[in-house]
Amino acid sequence: MADAEPIFSPPRWGLTRWLASSGQPVPDDVRAALVATLFGAMPIFLGGVANTMTIAVLVTLWHPAPMLIAWCVLEVVISLTRLAVMLHARRAARRGGRTFTDLSIVLAVAWGFTTGLGACLILLTGDWPTAIVVCISAAGMVGGMCFRYVGAPRLATAVIAGALLPATTGALLSGNPILLVSAVQAPALLVAMSMAAFQLHRILVATMMAEREHLLRTRLDPLTGLANRNGLADDLNARLARAAAQEEAFALLYLDLDGFKAVNDTHGHLVGDRVLAMAAERLRESLSQGDTAGRLGGDEFVVLAAGGSELQALGLARLLLSAISAPYPLADGRTARIGVSIGVALAPSDGADADTLMTRADTALYVAKARGKASVALASEVDGETRSLWEAMRRAGAGPHDHHLARAG
Repeated sequence: MADAEPIFSPPRWGLTRWLASSGQPVPDDVRAALVATLFGAMPIFLGGVANTMTIAVLVTLWHPAPMLIAWCVLEVVISLTRLAVMLHARRAARRGGRTFTDLSIVLAVAWGFTTGLGACLILLTGDWPTAIVVCISAAGMVGGMCFRYVGAPRLATAVIAGALLPATTGALLSGNPILLVSAVQAPALLVAMSMAAFQLHRILVATMMAEREHLLRTRLDPLTGLANRNGLADDLNARLARAAAQEEAFALLYLDLDGFKAVNDTHGHLVGDRVLAMAAERLRESLSQGDTAGRLGGDEFVVLAAGGSELQALGLARLLLSAISAPYPLADGRTARIGVSIGVALAPSDGADADTLMTRADTALYVAKARGKASVALASEVDGETRSLWEAMRRAGAGPHDHHLARAG
């Protein structure tokens, strides 16, 4: 199974939250993905840090003036602090810890300012060859910010402005008349780069939203909005992995509606679909946060619920029995009634893999139906002889439940 995606902490401070946002409303999962882009690709980050520190050290060795020495120290301290925060954030994100996103944003703005400050100071020395080297480096870094912080265009604008303003100040105070053109050039560049950052951000968000919609379509049942086979398989495999690591036990409830065929025969398939959708909504509302409900197809559902005790699973099963068995109002003022039978298996005690767990729950469901429907059976209640009988019947095609999530995953 693939490792979970790292999760970076959202910014908490008012200013950093504003800088990290474009003001465009997005779902929480897309917002989290945008925050992750602030930490970028490590090789690109290391290249930027190495470039700015190398330029600062070389310039200071060439011009060991007090102001340039102070700038070099500031540049090195900020760069190394950014590197330490970056390394910590990437480790913390993988284990679900705090990633100090606010500090990372503040350091990015400070780094932009020190980049521009170095250009300002070297321009004031009148050493034009060295100034060209420093300004080319600063321009390259500024241009890179437009792309590095595409997930936060306001932050990109702030970093670019932080670099351009001191560099432009140095150009205007240098005494070189030709550099007066920077009074027009720098604002125009800032506006252009900012517009580009916002445009790239809109493209990125549109792409993320399209990918999100596609993923939802592949993981959700279109009629009920519950997880489909693929979504259930992914969640089941993830929970089994955690159970194997002794981090989380859980229950799998296999549900089959009783009397649903009569609803279809009496009222038609359109009404039957509406009843399925209402049953799914009742199912969803009965679950706790973090539990998963899904539809296998037809009138069969699966619930994955936290808690590995039989008492917890039976409590949830009885709640579902009551909720799903209540009358369903129809458009013509009449009502429809259905019931539900539930088979329950616990992980990892009843099975450590998807196929075994589904088979045990499926067999318990057969037992529940044999009791007269509208009942619950635990996998632990099914003895070996009974289980062998039901599984032999299933292999012979005697029962309806001849499919498992493991085949969908």
